[in-house]
Amino acid sequence: MSSKDWIEKDYYAVLGVAKAASADEIKKAYRKLARESHPDHNPGDAKAEERFKAVSEAYAVLGDDAKRREYDEMRSLFGSGAFRRGARQGGQPGGAPFDVSDLFGGAQPGGGRFAGGNISDLFSSIFSGGGGGAGAPGPARGRDIETEVALDFNDAVRGVTLPLTLRAPGVCDTCHGNGAKPGTAPRTCPVCHGAGVTNRNQGAFSFSEPCRNCQGVGTVVDEKCPECQGTGGVTKTRTLNVRFPAGVADGQRIRLAGRGEPGERGGPAGDLFVHVKVRPDEVFGRTGDDLTLTVPITFAEAVLGTDLRVPTLDAPVTLRVPPGTPSGRILRARGKGVSRRDGQQGDLLVTLDVVVPARISDEARAALETFAEQTPPAAREHLDARVRRFG
Repeated sequence: MSSKDWIEKDYYAVLGVAKAASADEIKKAYRKLARESHPDHNPGDAKAEERFKAVSEAYAVLGDDAKRREYDEMRSLFGSGAFRRGARQGGQPGGAPFDVSDLFGGAQPGGGRFAGGNISDLFSSIFSGGGGGAGAPGPARGRDIETEVALDFNDAVRGVTLPLTLRAPGVCDTCHGNGAKPGTAPRTCPVCHGAGVTNRNQGAFSFSEPCRNCQGVGTVVDEKCPECQGTGGVTKTRTLNVRFPAGVADGQRIRLAGRGEPGERGGPAGDLFVHVKVRPDEVFGRTGDDLTLTVPITFAEAVLGTDLRVPTLDAPVTLRVPPGTPSGRILRARGKGVSRRDGQQGDLLVTLDVVVPARISDEARAALETFAEQTPPAAREHLDARVRRFG
């Protein structure tokens, strides 16, 4: 959510609590409203879904002590209605129109603009303790990288640890990531004195921007590493052992924190995201935590009933097919599915498919005709009237 949202949205009103409400009162109000507007309890209700999103957004701020303090300070400083469209600037004869877009790069009274065109620069300078700093200085974080891994069905269900070989940027082994030639070291930037940012005043406000001399790193490399040319990273092949938990699903994305591209000149590394593709199994399918299996049975087995021996991920189990079972009935073997994080397991769902033979012997045909003569016809009375109408 943006700083503009914090100014324009009254999160206390969204949750229906007073500004002085305690943390417990805020949590209680959130749980009540979230339960009432949750999409699972209001299927197809777009308004309820929007209410749920608004309540969640409000609690994300007010439920966090640090964010709540910053939110209160910001709204106290600017006023909850200060940026409403069409509001008037106090103290000016007649009151000139004032719009929140003015602070986001729009025209200022007198034709000027806030440098940078970004309200976050303004807020960072206001709430940085008066020093004008814009966040923690230092080398920039490395980029996130992505890769894809194909798992066998059985490995995805049971969990597996596999070596993953990547050719991607990594920390330079020559300079160990600081970008300096061996035998030398980066020195403190003489312009920003290691802060990584420089301050600039415009009117009543102070703005911070990355130091142009050191590109916001806070240090300067005089003699660059010959291997990485001062960046601190090189492209190389590396192998990681990745643990895929039991029950990982096709299309799931696993995040490995700090295993992505290294930051420039010793900055923190990004993350590695592994996209999982699960190869289909010849026997089993999967629906959530349940395994699925289709088993053909004969007409006689469906009529008379039988015991079926079916495979599972472990030892086979025996399921009872009751007499008179129709095609398509599902039998359930509890606890024979995919392991869940809570230690429980899904089920094995066995769908019975009554097979009708295309050809039968003369003896079988005769026996089937005798069976048909002694069996009551199927109940089709509800269809007969419609047939006679057009007959």
